[in-house]
Amino acid sequence: MGTGTALAVDPHVVTCTLAPRYEAVRTARDFARTALQRWGLDELFDDVALVASELVTNALRHAIGARPGTAGSALDQYDFPTQAGPEGRLPIRISLVHRAPQVVCAVSDPSSAGPVAREADFVAESGRGLHLVDSFSHSWGWHPLGSGKVVWALFEAGSEAAQSPAPGLGGRHRRSA
Repeated sequence: MGTGTALAVDPHVVTCTLAPRYEAVRTARDFARTALQRWGLDELFDDVALVASELVTNALRHAIGARPGTAGSALDQYDFPTQAGPEGRLPIRISLVHRAPQVVCAVSDPSSAGPVAREADFVAESGRGLHLVDSFSHSWGWHPLGSGKVVWALFEAGSEAAQSPAPGLGGRHRRSA
């Protein structure tokens, strides 16, 4: 099961369907690097890559982690669609949208359960992902879809915008209604 990248009619909106394997995290980072380089926004790569990694990891763990493949399959392989099936279940997709001076990184997955930031536990091996998303993006949130959800993070391009968040947005997460 591979990954496929699609460039929409608008060159400032790109989407990549990710394979249901943990290697998808690296694919998401590579995808982000390519898109940001095309847009001349290399300075955003570190923050976008970290957030993309966290959002894709969460999608893999929480959206498909509860549905492992048949007995005997590898631990990193799941019974998970790469296209919407008859039941409408969607694959994991990462999309990047550039509308100057902002970039949105959005990850959609088939789970309708919204992300929940846990209390920070600095000795735990997991559970800090959404805190990182909150720290490295301008703002973030999620929106339910017909058969899943999309979790998004907003980034400001340009050194001045990246250093001074807009009033009321910086570091806040929102659920879109």
